[in-house]
Amino acid sequence: MRRFIRSTFCASALMLLGSMAHASAPDTSSPAEYDRLVDAVVARYHLPGIAVGVIDDGKVVYTRAEGKLASGKPMDADTLFGIASNSKAMTSTVLARLVENGKLRWDDPVTKYLPSFRMYDPWVTANMQVGDLLVHHSGLPEGAGDLMLWPTPNQFTPDDVVAGLRYLKPAYSFRAGYAYDNTLYIVAGQVAAAAGGAPYPTLLRREVFQPLGMNRCQIGTWNRDEVGNVADPYVLHDGHFVPVRADGPIVHPATMDAAGGVRCSLNDMLTWASNWLIPTQKQLAWLSPEQRRKEWTAYTPMPISARRHAWDGTLFLGYGYGWRIADVDGQMTVSHTGTLSGMYSAMTLLPFRRSGFVVLINADAEDARSVLIEVLTKQLTAPGKARSAASYAEELEHDAQQQRTSHVPDTSSRKKATPTELAGQLGVWRDPWFGEVQLCAQGDTVRFASLKSPLLTGQVMRVGDHYLVHWDRDEIEAWLRFPERAGGTLRMAKVDPDADFSSDYEDLAFTREHACK
Repeated sequence: MRRFIRSTFCASALMLLGSMAHASAPDTSSPAEYDRLVDAVVARYHLPGIAVGVIDDGKVVYTRAEGKLASGKPMDADTLFGIASNSKAMTSTVLARLVENGKLRWDDPVTKYLPSFRMYDPWVTANMQVGDLLVHHSGLPEGAGDLMLWPTPNQFTPDDVVAGLRYLKPAYSFRAGYAYDNTLYIVAGQVAAAAGGAPYPTLLRREVFQPLGMNRCQIGTWNRDEVGNVADPYVLHDGHFVPVRADGPIVHPATMDAAGGVRCSLNDMLTWASNWLIPTQKQLAWLSPEQRRKEWTAYTPMPISARRHAWDGTLFLGYGYGWRIADVDGQMTVSHTGTLSGMYSAMTLLPFRRSGFVVLINADAEDARSVLIEVLTKQLTAPGKARSAASYAEELEHDAQQQRTSHVPDTSSRKKATPTELAGQLGVWRDPWFGEVQLCAQGDTVRFASLKSPLLTGQVMRVGDHYLVHWDRDEIEAWLRFPERAGGTLRMAKVDPDADFSSDYEDLAFTREHACK
């Protein structure tokens, strides 16, 4: 209860700061200056495609799309990109609509709608409320269970996610701290489906896309060829971007849809942003001021990085219902980013300036996104403090180089592991939430293969006295930590400890079931 009071107080203080800052809001950049920024970032990072839009004082003042589709046609403001975790605010809004329609309450227990829902701790199960699913204070470690969601495609279902949560051990007490998770947003989608009487994709189209006129956004099952104008993801391979086409002609629902599965165009995302910044009377009737305040209340305090404090002067950062709320240069911001393999997004809103921006990139481009977020934010909050895109980029590159040299172990001595040396470890192993994996001989090599996540297949390598899996696809490599005695537990861990938390190998605990066939 104390944390709720403190967080809402801080959010109120941010509103006061924002209203004061709005009175002296500076002029922002011209379209030509935005063009120069986009050109510089595209050139520096060799981006295959990007779309950027800016709203200032309630008006769209800039849109730009750059790049080509697989067909060779140019991208435009209607090109569909994966928005990844910017989907989370849409999931929370579906729930808010159901609250307004009397279908559920934010403080309802999750088990009211999903009787089979269980967390590791029975007390947490009994006390987990609908609102708790959205604010990253469950006690689970960061990214727990994400291997049920990624890499895609896989054979896990939302029901598998709900069933698997009971095996994920907490890292800290319920509501005692912040750790980002995706799996509970899958649960939120299932709660919405149970309360709303329709599958999550149907609810999202009915409750959000259609009322707001976000006509290009897609979720669930859709015909890619009929919809058209869809950006393909690009991933880095040997220092160059290469396209990855995961879709067939028909796109099917993904387990991760409620956490990060939406695809939208720049025009759609600007419509979404405008609904929050400058809602019409019709939009206020669609979602009341009370529910909008609920979504933008900071329920869980978040740690502030040294870089964020230095760049933005941030003193407060918290998580709401699918949104991050913070102060930047003394002004309130509401924002989120989205990160999928080959798809990066960002949306930042300054409510008291009625301003904001959207960035969509079809590539693994974390630094490019960070540079754009910082420069675009500064052009709205403090143009006099703005540094060049190159300046921010160089700082990020310097920091990344230091991190690479200090944390990543040297595995260059790796050699193929043989069936003979691992004879006592070969077999079929099972984790209670991830399911079955095979660790079996193939010729003079040993292969690791997941039954339900078929892209997690690779070759076992020996590095000194240790073993790792080098995946066939460009996934984050994992150490294999074999048990020292029969009947023990096989554990895994990221080779690069700072790699994406969604490769949550550390949450796996395999026991051997039987020999390889």
